[in-house]
Amino acid sequence: MQRWLIIAGAIMIAIGLLWPWLSKLGLGRLPGDIIVRRESFTLYIPIVTSLIASVVLTLLFWLLRR
Repeated sequence: MQRWLIIAGAIMIAIGLLWPWLSKLGLGRLPGDIIVRRESFTLYIPIVTSLIASVVLTLLFWLLRR
């Protein structure tokens, strides 16, 4: 369990450091993501982005288990 937590932390740090370049890929602004803007708030629901992240993580974990 400790090993997985360390790996997860290292991945989060890497994503945080690479975020300026990753944000240019367009994730978070895909067709199907819902954005509701009103005068006093903004509601953002990243449906398609979440689906893509889920598929990528599922494939990654599947490959790691083999």
